[in-house]
Amino acid sequence: MDHTAELDATGLLCPLPVLKARKRLQPLASGEVLKVLADDPAAIIDVPHFCAEAGHALIAQSEDAGVQTYLIRKG
Repeated sequence: MDHTAELDATGLLCPLPVLKARKRLQPLASGEVLKVLADDPAAIIDVPHFCAEAGHALIAQSEDAGVQTYLIRKG
């Protein structure tokens, strides 16, 4: 899936992946997509919760070799 911006949050622990995602989403226009890479086990819970609370859409979530990939459409 196409994305407008990307954030590599691998190596960061909770709450940094979500805080950096929030900051990276700020300049994006509504409807643009941010791809987030993370390897923090808590991100599996934190990222969907952040999206729901902030009004963004989590449009895809996957994991490969311990690295999670999230596609977030800015609300």
